[in-house]
Order: sequence, then C-alpha cells, then structure tokens
Amino acid sequence: MNVVIKNMGEGIKNVIINDPKTYNSLSFKTLSELLKAFKNLDRDNKTKVIILEGAGKGFSAGHNLKEVRGYKNRSNHLKLFNLCSKLMIQIVEGRKPVIAKVHGAAYAAGCQLAASCDLAYSTKDASFATPGVNIGLFCSTPMVAVSRKINRKIMMKMLLTGEPIKANYAKDIGLINDCFSKVKLNNEVLKMAKKIASKSNLTIKIGKQAFYKQLEMPLREAYNFTSKMMTLNMMSHDAKEGISAFFEKRKPNWKDK
Repeated sequence: MNVVIKNMGEGIKNVIINDPKTYNSLSFKTLSELLKAFKNLDRDNKTKVIILEGAGKGFSAGHNLKEVRGYKNRSNHLKLFNLCSKLMIQIVEGRKPVIAKVHGAAYAAGCQLAASCDLAYSTKDASFATPGVNIGLFCSTPMVAVSRKINRKIMMKMLLTGEPIKANYAKDIGLINDCFSKVKLNNEVLKMAKKIASKSNLTIKIGKQAFYKQLEMPLREAYNFTSKMMTLNMMSHDAKEGISAFFEKRKPNWKDK
C-alpha cells in the first residue's frame, strides 16, 4: 500500500503518502489509492477533517518520471493526467476540509497537491516548485491548482524558471497558511484540525462547497447562489442550535443536521 490512513481521534484522519523510496511520487498506483482514500473518507460521517502528508524525507516530488518515461502511447499519458486531475477535484469538491502538512519538497504535481488542499502548513525549510520546464515538460496541470492560490506574475515566474521557493515566501504569496519549525509543525496542524473538527460538520460541508463554487461565478450570480446556500444553512438544526447557544452563552451541541 502506497497510502496509509491513521485515525487521530476527534474525527481527524491522517492520510499519508507512503512511498519514500520515490520521494512519494504520484504514480498511477499512488494516485488511485489516494483517490479511493479521499472518496471513502468523504462518505464517512465520522471523519470531520483530513490531514495529508508524505512519509520519509518530503511531501511529494510529483509524477513518477520513470513511470511516465515508460509510457509509449498518448492514451496512457492521458489516463495518468486525468486520474491526477480527478484526485485534485475530489479534494476541492469533497465535503471534508483537507489540510496539507508539508515537509521537504512539494514539487510539480506535489505542489499541485498541496495547493489543492483547503489549508496548507509546512516546515520552515520546505520548498515548493513547478519545475517541469527544466525537463521540457511545462507544469500545465499543476498550474491549475497553484494559480488559483497565488498571483499570476508570481505563478508565471515559477512556471517559466522552474526555480523553487522557500516556505517563508510561499506563506507571503498565499500558497501556504504558515510555516513552523519541524518540532512545532505536527502540534500546530493538529491544533488547527481539532479547532475545525469542533465546528458543525454540516455547516463546514455547506460552506466549503459554496466557497469554491462561488469563486468561479460572476459577482451577481455568486451573491444569488450564496444567498440560497445561506438560506439552506439557516434552516438546519445546527444553525438554530448555534444561534441559541450564542444567546444563552453556552457551548453548542452540534447534531450535524
């Protein structure tokens, strides 16, 4: 198995890319296992937050170049990139918040994977890159995720030069939320996961899905759509409970319905 799932308690699941020999490359097998894992966790009502990380020296070096090099026809390449895209879309469109916990390198499709997550935290010595141009393969699919998180000029520089950026700069440009020392990273990510897991699961689900959908809409359409989503949310038990708890100065008792 190239993907391991650990139960961290309190509704938090840890998805670990476990192929350190290839620097957690996103081979067809690994992508398939990741997609299956995220789909299963999305259906699991006990799962509230997902933390994604890589085993060994780093997060992920991107696609397995030995595997890619071995593909002799167009259809195999297309299957691989389509599968990778399905995983990224699953993470974005899934109901559960996903936090990337990055150490070492997150390159190419690995950078894409970190960018696709709702939140991302890293060690201070982590690095991020879309280096495909260096081997004659422009990072076209990775740029879809990364360009939706950072400024266009900065994105183009990363794409055109292939040069890696450090964690502090990645934080400044909005690619990651924050960076910490190796000792602190795990506790900080777990603290954030627990904070999110303590909220209404239903409210988070409605909000996450609405957030990404409205981003793709023109202004008026976005307000029309989110007004409907707010109304849907308002009619839920948890919204009524949350408002009552606020006025009664007590902790809400979420039912996720």
